[in-house]
Amino acid sequence: QVPLVESGGGAVQAGGSLRLSCTASGRTVVGYAMGWFRQAPGKEREFVAAITWNEGNTYYADSVKGRFTISRDNAERTMYLQMGSLRPGDTAVYYCARARTPFPTHATKAEMAYDEWGQGTRVSVSS
Repeated sequence: QVPLVESGGGAVQAGGSLRLSCTASGRTVVGYAMGWFRQAPGKEREFVAAITWNEGNTYYADSVKGRFTISRDNAERTMYLQMGSLRPGDTAVYYCARARTPFPTHATKAEMAYDEWGQGTRVSVSS
């Protein structure tokens, strides 16, 4: 059973929007921060956004700040990434991840702090 399942990827033109979802079907997310990462072709995976369990704190990569919004619905065990003003540089496979240890008020940008990953959803932005 895949612990985290992403959906919502697709192909859009520059300036468009997409909403990604990540549902924790096989793992608890109670008390855990969650995050979004992405990997563009030929590049290493990079941090995009993270959110604490209590939804009080969010963190963004500079490259997406002001364009992307991370949120979560703990009752539904689902996290979202609303992406707007998309650019060709946003083209990547987007992965959701759950933090390694529960810490309700803390989240991190460090990839090594996450140990549960989804299989990814592809986003392609054309100019």
